[in-house]
Amino acid sequence: MQLEGTKVTWLGHATFLLETPGQKRIVIDPWLEGNPKCPPAFYQLDRADIILITHGHFDHMGSAADLAKRTGATVVSNFEIAPYLQAQGVENTVGMNKGGTVTVGDIKITMVHADHSSGITTADGQTVYGGEASGFVVTLENGLTFYHAGDTNVFGDMEHIRHLYAPDVAMLPIGGHFTMAPKEAAYAVRLLKPKVVVPMHYGTFPALTGTPEALKDLLAGEAVEVIALEPGSTWQ
Repeated sequence: MQLEGTKVTWLGHATFLLETPGQKRIVIDPWLEGNPKCPPAFYQLDRADIILITHGHFDHMGSAADLAKRTGATVVSNFEIAPYLQAQGVENTVGMNKGGTVTVGDIKITMVHADHSSGITTADGQTVYGGEASGFVVTLENGLTFYHAGDTNVFGDMEHIRHLYAPDVAMLPIGGHFTMAPKEAAYAVRLLKPKVVVPMHYGTFPALTGTPEALKDLLAGEAVEVIALEPGSTWQ
């Protein structure tokens, strides 16, 4: 696994900043200001090249429009979210669907399944159709492959993700209530067989009770490393 030149910063909840060997900055599920776990220093990110959105819930795309307009980043999302963001003034969008792969610069992005919902809450409190929830497999310039599962429960086809894409690093939700908890996430690890797991989507709200420690205990003896980041901290 070639990590040289790659930095992974967790901004709390499901939001990550990936800095690639080719000096690209990828923001996944941007929820910055308003995210109780995001350090204030990251509220106004001044540079992003690619923004990935797994689904329409506020805690995964709440900062997407502002960030995209501020930075000019290309936003990759499902087909339904793209025009929603265009209506908010976002110029560079790529709408896609599961099984599809797009290339932005030297970064390859594949949309895969997630077991979740995806309604978008509008400014007036209405919920509109946001397509289906997804995950992303992201292949960097050096061949390193990340799988951001989005919000999901474990599902058997994670084994297909392993066979098709062989992710080196898996970002998996562990909080429970809205997503899988450590028990299900540990089973997901056994299906995916990544080298490294980065837990996410826990501790943000009282209902999200899963912990990295519980996941580590369930994976004791497995050939995987669990990297539990603090919000704002970087693994490189």
